[in-house]
Amino acid sequence: MKSLFLSLALSVATISASQAQTETHTRGKYTLTFVNQDPQLNPTVKQKLIDAFFQTYPAEAKRFNKNAVKAVTVTIDTAYTGVAYAHDGKITISSQWLHKRPTDIDVITHEGMHLVQAYPPDSGPGWLTEGIADYVRHTFGVDNAGANWSLPALTDKHHYDNSYRITARFLVWAEKNTNKKLVNELDARMRNKTYTPEAWKELTGKTLEELWQAYKANPAI
Repeated sequence: MKSLFLSLALSVATISASQAQTETHTRGKYTLTFVNQDPQLNPTVKQKLIDAFFQTYPAEAKRFNKNAVKAVTVTIDTAYTGVAYAHDGKITISSQWLHKRPTDIDVITHEGMHLVQAYPPDSGPGWLTEGIADYVRHTFGVDNAGANWSLPALTDKHHYDNSYRITARFLVWAEKNTNKKLVNELDARMRNKTYTPEAWKELTGKTLEELWQAYKANPAI
């Protein structure tokens, strides 16, 4: 029975792959290969993803990493049950997610930043990696409002290492109130494997914990 299920799963995956539609787009220095395994994907959603990539990815690379990969493959995956992930020049987005949340176009903005980050293993804390990516989504996103996506107001349950939007909001505040190049510097240190907890003190004059306490006292952004 287990073998039967495995065979069926492989068959479904093979069918999905054989039905995939691949198209390539080049704008300026950047090339996007778009692989769509889902024939039911809304064409408008597909076009919005393509347009959002070309609007945000070059801007992310220009600000944070001019050596970021120039050729990117985006796959709309019918088998993947998460939301999205990115690695080694490739972005995978769940077709199930796009059917559920067709307005979440800026998922590609967040994942594109992961390709720009290109952090090596053990470069720093995961919460900062994801916080920077959501900071970038907040900064460069094409339609966060349409996806009902925003940075959450601070609550007593929040902490800087909660990652994603919570960390992103803290980064927005810290950059505004301490060092206008803070996120750029943190990103560069993560990519160069020179990040240490002492970086916050060096860049802002306050330790990470001191910054968090100041943020809690006056969290307006």
